[in-house]
Amino acid sequence: MSKQDFAGLVAWVTGATAGIGRCVALELASRGANAAVSGRREDRLREVIREIEKLGRHGLVVPCDVTDESAVMFAVEAVARDLGRVDVVVANAGFGVSGRVEQLEAADWRRQFETNVIGLAMTARYAIPELKKTRGRLALVGSVSSMVSVPGQAAYSASKAAVRAIGQTLSMELHGTGVSCTTIHPGFVASEIAQVDNQGRFDGNRKDKRPSKLMWPTEKAARVMVDAIARREREYVFTVHGKVFGFLGRHAPGLMHFANTRRAAQRSAAKHVKADTAPTSGPSLHE
Repeated sequence: MSKQDFAGLVAWVTGATAGIGRCVALELASRGANAAVSGRREDRLREVIREIEKLGRHGLVVPCDVTDESAVMFAVEAVARDLGRVDVVVANAGFGVSGRVEQLEAADWRRQFETNVIGLAMTARYAIPELKKTRGRLALVGSVSSMVSVPGQAAYSASKAAVRAIGQTLSMELHGTGVSCTTIHPGFVASEIAQVDNQGRFDGNRKDKRPSKLMWPTEKAARVMVDAIARREREYVFTVHGKVFGFLGRHAPGLMHFANTRRAAQRSAAKHVKADTAPTSGPSLHE
């Protein structure tokens, strides 16, 4: 794609304090877009804005907790007012709740869906009227976990499956308006998601147990994501392992069930053996 394919456009990225959101905002700016960034850690957002301005683009900090519907509405208004228009919206804010279904409380499920599903839906709701004015682009950040589940990740997988359903529906509802909806499903990407606990609190001391050998650099992920948004793709899955897992989850669920139950049994057996020596924790398939 052209390095200036977003020249003069205005982009708004939620969940932009770090990781994928931050890098997507910078990638859009490097391609000519002025960028507004939202999140709950304003100091981090200001760091992102300084980097955007170094690229010669205008930046705007719009603190926003997507679980607060009025905050989302005011954020869209601020972007349109202060930067003049809204051409690209990337609904990226989200985190992962981990734990077996028998362990999770109702509050855990509500917290997961309030951010990953309802927050994303409200971002789309209030952004769409502005995007219709510019025949713009809406992007929803899902996950390969929407297509394949593993033990201990039911809440996160369910929330991302909902994101996929929302994206597919919006692609139909927006047909003919000039606005595209691209739902993006990353595989393993270097980010801080594994360092956020079930309450949505960041803890830099939490260990990322995801397999490092399968991890994509965040900057590389941002490039392919912005390429997909530029092409107005309806759905985009990336990383090789992500495509493989996603395909198997959709077309060979029995095989994935066998693989995951067998793996769980092996880990349980290994845990009992290690209990007699020194306890350690191995990497899990998902954060």
